[in-house]
Formats: sequence, structure tokens, C-alpha cells
Amino acid sequence: MQGQGNFSDVLLEAAGRCTTLRSKPTLLLLRKPLFRSQRWAGQAFMLLWVSVLVLAPISGQFAPVSKPVISLQPPWTVTFEGQAVTLTCHVAEDKKWYRWYLGTKILREIPSNTLRVQDSGEYKCEIQGSPQSDGVSLTFSPAELILQAPPSVFEGDSLTLMCQEKPGLSLKTRTLYKNDNKLIDLGKKSSLHINHADLKDNGEYRCIGSETHGCAFSSDAVRIQVQVPVSRPVLTLSPPGPRAVEGDRLMLSCQAQRGSPRILYQFYRGDVPLGSSSAPSAGDASFSVTLTAEHSGTYFCTADNGFGPQRSDPENLSVSVPASRPVLTLRAPRTRAVVGDMVEFRCEAQRGSPPILYRFYYEDVILGSNWAPSGGGASFNLSLTAEHSGNYACEADNGLGAQRSEETSLSVTVPVSHPVLTLRVPRAQAVVGDVVELHCEAQSGSPPIRYRFYHEDVTLGNNSAPSGGGASFNLSLTAELSGNYSCEADNGLGAQRSKTVPLTVTVPASRPVLTLRAPGTRAMVGDMVELRCEAQSGSPPILYRFYHEDVILGSSSASSGGGVSFNLSLTAERSGNYSCEADNGLGAQRSEAVTLSVTGLTGSRSGPVATGVAGGLLSVAGLVVMALLLYCRLPRRAGGRLTSDPSRSPSDSDPQEPTYYNVPGWMELQPVYDNVNPKAGDVMYSEVRIQEGNRHAAASNSTFGLLRTYLPSHGPATSQQPSRPQPSSVIYSQVKVASPPVSTAPRS
Repeated sequence: MQGQGNFSDVLLEAAGRCTTLRSKPTLLLLRKPLFRSQRWAGQAFMLLWVSVLVLAPISGQFAPVSKPVISLQPPWTVTFEGQAVTLTCHVAEDKKWYRWYLGTKILREIPSNTLRVQDSGEYKCEIQGSPQSDGVSLTFSPAELILQAPPSVFEGDSLTLMCQEKPGLSLKTRTLYKNDNKLIDLGKKSSLHINHADLKDNGEYRCIGSETHGCAFSSDAVRIQVQVPVSRPVLTLSPPGPRAVEGDRLMLSCQAQRGSPRILYQFYRGDVPLGSSSAPSAGDASFSVTLTAEHSGTYFCTADNGFGPQRSDPENLSVSVPASRPVLTLRAPRTRAVVGDMVEFRCEAQRGSPPILYRFYYEDVILGSNWAPSGGGASFNLSLTAEHSGNYACEADNGLGAQRSEETSLSVTVPVSHPVLTLRVPRAQAVVGDVVELHCEAQSGSPPIRYRFYHEDVTLGNNSAPSGGGASFNLSLTAELSGNYSCEADNGLGAQRSKTVPLTVTVPASRPVLTLRAPGTRAMVGDMVELRCEAQSGSPPILYRFYHEDVILGSSSASSGGGVSFNLSLTAERSGNYSCEADNGLGAQRSEAVTLSVTGLTGSRSGPVATGVAGGLLSVAGLVVMALLLYCRLPRRAGGRLTSDPSRSPSDSDPQEPTYYNVPGWMELQPVYDNVNPKAGDVMYSEVRIQEGNRHAAASNSTFGLLRTYLPSHGPATSQQPSRPQPSSVIYSQVKVASPPVSTAPRS
């Protein structure tokens, strides 16, 4: 069919034969229909019924909406001026009104779906509740010759090209050109029929007709684009593989190997449309999306160039979600965690693809780990000790990066141990008036700790240690505060009691009171006087000292408290001030002074007494010499005898037996004028006998020894030689016999 020559050469040749070229070459562009409804079968018209689906948002998703399609009658997009074309707006069902557009202007709004037109331009229709149709371009040409072709040609369809001259014009020959090259001489025929159109028939066609006299006419160019249904597309996911990570950028590529442009590609996850893209020619289209956990599922794509959509094979995609930052929860059996409690540590990431490995940390030291194969959280149990106080954290890891939780503090409460009570006094002994510090401290126990202090189970007070350690309580001592002390520690987990600590409060001796007890209303020489000293208060033992004019007479101790006594045989020199002192090691206390007046001899002496004075004095002088010798041989005695027996007094002694004890040692050598009876003229012979080898025992019986008295009936005192017991020493002295007391008979 291909002829010689090209379109340009033919035009130049025709220009030389014809004065006027009565047609202007124009280019007719045919729009590609979106869907194929009926094949071209060489008829004069074609009903173009297209059901176009578009995507409109409904409740956040996409739903198909019918789009109207325009068909032509006659089915040519190019016709002569003055002729008319009927447009029909096709929809799925009848509507109340149809709106027609020419370009962008509303041409008419009528209840009919057909419109007859005679003007060139792009026509569209619109119906109630649907988008506008695709535009159809019509050309009403004033040319002498036109080439008519169907609006669309499908692969395998028959194709008819009509070379039509204007009525009244008679053409001798007709030649058809493709892409400016001669295709075929039609002769007197006006059409070219191709039974099965394919892609090789694509191109730009023109026809040239010549009259008998040689004038030539050219039609406008008509582009034929054989429409090829799209092939089954192939979907490719990038990055490849069945597993992607949330946050990744996923590229979906859909490619059809064959298909006429334009190809519309649609992307789906399950039955949910994700988006669309178009390609001007056969090839691929892409769509990208940032992945989330919800993007896991089955993906496919469709390709459609108006001849029916083709669907790709499905591709499965699992979007792995990195573990989110977990939350650590501590579950204790009570409001406070106590040593020995079992605490559950629960770690859970709210998001993350399983399996998830959970690790548990104490101060960055791993305690253990656990798996959550199906997602969710995991637990770890820990038996608490005092060392488990601190910060805890957990970690979630599913292979896409470990995530650490925030730290959670745990304070393990330790019950208090048995406290230790310490008494702190300012000196070795606790004394009344001292301030003693009672310090109570538990070696272990979580603060705050409240300490209570007890004296014989009676609460003294309490104190708190908010930061742990011990607490003190100060106590001013009185005599009543001797006894057992203890303390108690309590931090809310059970009180603990200390061991008891005894405390003896020493009471200083009070100022003593001195009492003198004489046998009569007046103290007489020779009387036995009891000096009684007693402090009303004071911790034993108490040492008592007795003083005569600040000269110590003697001392005695009261080991169990109370007072003591001191017995004294009076002489004329014993008149004066007496006092005593009480001392228990906390400071001696002196009594007030007590004055004692000792009364001496009274009455007149008789003649016999005067007669024997000289001899008596000589005898006394001899006695004194002998006493001095004896005094040098005997051990020196302290003063009177001390006794703590308050029931004994000088009045208890037998008045007929003179007593010589409690006489100071320095008084033993002096003559005793007690019990002298000046009215009696008898002479008393005294014998002092000292037992050899037991002088101390003899001295304990009497002051000087055994005194024997001889009473002659009359006459001056003469010395006689009584029998001398062996091995005693006998001293003879002549003294006047003292008359016995009135109430006592003379001793024979």
C-alpha cells in the first residue's frame, strides 16, 4: 500500500497547477477515551457508552462514583461547516437535568440528555450529583477536503478512514498519506478499511484529492492512536522483603508492560484505596507512603487505560513496629516495701512488634530478663533486702532498637532492730540534780524512727529521728528516779524494746541533826552521854564524825542509812560545843553546834576527909607515877566507844557499878573524883591488877584493870598488903571512899 512521494512534494506540484490551494492544513487531535464500550466495525457511527469510575471521598475512604460519558452521532469528530452533530450524555440512570458546557461556559441546562451542535470546541456534560464528563472536541471545518476517523481505535478493531470532499466538488483521485509519506492511492474510492488495527497503524494521516484539471486539495491531519488494553501489572515494594519498619518510606511501583496511554494506576491495601498515579505511556507508576503499624497487610495495584482494569498479584507486607519506651511498675504487697517482701517489677511497652525481650535493671546492674512472645509486658519478681533501695529501670527490645524506661525509685523499709539504751551522766555516780542523757539508738531501721523512754515501764517522753540514728532524752534526776530504764524504737513496722539499764541516783547527805542524851536533867562529871547524829536524807553508806570544839572525837559509818551514836563519859573538861558531820562522798554536811555544860563536885568536906588529904595526895602522887609507868606499857586507846545502837544510853548502866569506858586515853592518868563521899571517913584501898599477856582484854573490862576496894571501919587510911594474885601487878593507893548515890547502897 505504501506509495512513492511524500506529502510536501505533492503539495508543491499541486501548487504549480492550481492558482489557489483551497484548504489550509490543520491538525486534528483526537482525545483518548477512558473506557472501551464497542468495537469499530465499519459502520457509519459508533455508540460510545463508557462507564467511568472516579474516586470520591466518603467518610474518610474512597467509593466509586459514576462519571457521565459523551457519544457522537455521526461518530466523527471532524465534519463540514453547516453540518450538525448530536451529543448524548450517558449515565447509569435518568436524571432530572443535564448541564452542557462549551469550554468553560455553561451552554445549556435541559431535562434531555442529547444536544445538537454545529460549533467547534470542547463539549462536556454534567448531571445532578456527579462530576463532569471528559471533554469531546468537535471540528466543523470549512475545508474542501476532510479526513474522517473514529474517536478511538482499539487494538484488533477494524479501522475506517474516510476522505470526504465538500459537496459540489468532484475529485478524480484521492491519495492517503501517513506521517507525510504516501500510503495508498484510493482512486475514486473515499475510504480505507483496516480489518485489524494494531500499534503499527499509529500515526498522522492526511488525504489529498485532485480534480480533473489538476488542482489538488489537502485535508487536515488526523492522528490515529490504536488503543491497546493494558496488560496485567506487576507490583513492587521497596524496600523489598516481607518485613518493613514503622517510619520507613515505602515505595509502591506498579508497571504494565503493554497498554495505550494514558494508564491510570491505583494502589490498594486490602480493599482500601491508598492513592493513584498516571503514566503517559506504557511503563510504571509509583506511590509512596510512610509506614505505620496499620500498614501491615496485603497490597495490590490495578492498571487501567479505559479498556478495563487489570489487577496485579498481591504482595504481603508486615510492618515491624519498634518497641516504644516501656513503663516500669512496681507492685508491692503493702503501701511500703519492707525487707522480706516479694516485689513484682512489671515492664510493658505500649507498642512494638513481638517478640519483645524485657530486661530489668537495678542501678544499671541487670537483675534478669524475660520474653513476651506475643507482645504485652513481662514481670520479674525480687525478694527485698535492705540493700535493694535505689533506682530501678527496664528495657524493651524487639530487635529494632532497645528502649529504656524512666527510672523508678524504691525505698525498702527496714524494721528497727532492738535498740540500745545508754545513760550518760556527768560524773561516775548519778547524783540528785544531775541532768542525765538517755540515748536510745537502733543499729538498723528505716527512718523516721520514734523513740520512747521508760522508767519502770512509765513513759518519760519520746523523740523522733527523722534521718535515722538515735535520739536522746534529758532528765533532771531526783531521788525517786532510781530504778530500771528502757527505751523503745518504732518506725511503723513493729516496736522494739531495749534491755533495761539500772540507775542508782545518789542523794547527798542532808545537814545532820546532833542530839545529846544525858541520864539526868544536868550533865554531871562521870555521866555517860550519848551523842546521836542523823541525816534525814542521803544515800548510804554515810560516814558520821563527832566533834568537840572542832576536835574529832571519833567516827562511825551507817552502811544502811539512818544515824549513829557515840557514847562519852563526861569530865569537867567536856563542857563546850559539840557537833557532828555526815558524809556519803558527795560533800560533808555539818550539824549545828550543841552546847554541853558539865557540872563538877558540890557540898563541904568533913574533918576526916581533911585529915587524910595530905596522905591522900601523896598516895595519889604515887598512884600517878605508877599509872604513868602502866600507861607507857599499855597501848593507847582512842576516846569513848562509838555505837550505832540508838537504843543504848548511859542510863542503862548499873548506877552501883561505875563505868569507865568512853573516857579518852588522856583522861586515864588523872585522878577520878567521881563518886567521892566527903561525909564518910573510911579509907578505900584500891588494887589495880593488870593481867600479863592480855592487857588489851583487861583494858576492855575496865579502864585500868580490876579495882578492888577495902573499907576499914574507922581510922585513917592505912595501906595493907592484900594477897597478890599471880601474875598480876598490884598497886596500893589510899583514897577517900566516895559515897554511893542515894538510890544505891554502898558496895562492900
